[in-house]
Amino acid sequence: MARGTGLLATVLAGGIFGFFYAWICSTMWGLDAADPRIAIPAMQAMNASVRNVAFAPIFFGTPVVALLAAGLCWLAGARPAALLFGAAGVIYLGGCLALTASVNVVMNNELAAVAVPEGLDKAKAVWQAYSPRWQMFNMIRTGVAGGVLVLCVLGFARVSAVKS
Repeated sequence: MARGTGLLATVLAGGIFGFFYAWICSTMWGLDAADPRIAIPAMQAMNASVRNVAFAPIFFGTPVVALLAAGLCWLAGARPAALLFGAAGVIYLGGCLALTASVNVVMNNELAAVAVPEGLDKAKAVWQAYSPRWQMFNMIRTGVAGGVLVLCVLGFARVSAVKS
């Protein structure tokens, strides 16, 4: 049970890391290269569509499953694995979930309330006030998610090495 839960935590951590990373290396660069009168409604649509049943288990499930894996590893006597999964879960809660809720989602909601300006200069001003800051916080949560993934991989390696 500890191995399976640890594996699931690792897969979820990989999924959310990949999700955040994709925003860095393609989505935001593409939007930044587009006319801001196109980028703004495109980002509004993406932000509205991300609240779905495919995203929720990865985003919300990662810390839950990592902490569950920590508890199961602890009970199985795999204490180093338990500490790694526990650290992954706690770090994710602060560096991914809380950061996203307190910064990126707030910014997304503010952008959702914006009517796309017709003039190019006004649209550029809106996009420039949004994109660099949003991307900075996305890079932070991507780095945190990468660290969480590493902790889960290490935790899974440790629990897999334990003789049943």
